[in-house]
Amino acid sequence: MGSAIIIGAIVALVALLFFSKASFKPLKWMGTIAVRFIVGALFLFCVNLFGESMGIHVPINLVTTGVSGILGVPGVAALIVIKKFIVI
Repeated sequence: MGSAIIIGAIVALVALLFFSKASFKPLKWMGTIAVRFIVGALFLFCVNLFGESMGIHVPINLVTTGVSGILGVPGVAALIVIKKFIVI
């Protein structure tokens, strides 16, 4: 019952925004950032999975996910360098 209420509230909010002719630009921006964070988390998971044999482990949290999602491969490389050489 609780999930039906949450889904109904989200649908009602989207319908309200649609019928009030509000700008969807902030929603698009937040969606883009959310997708980048998800891709960053998946990329860090793959790095941890394949880097396990080489002793590479980067924790998956909000900051590292944001860095890897927004900066991409150079961000992950920077996180690995920081983890290996700066944080002992």
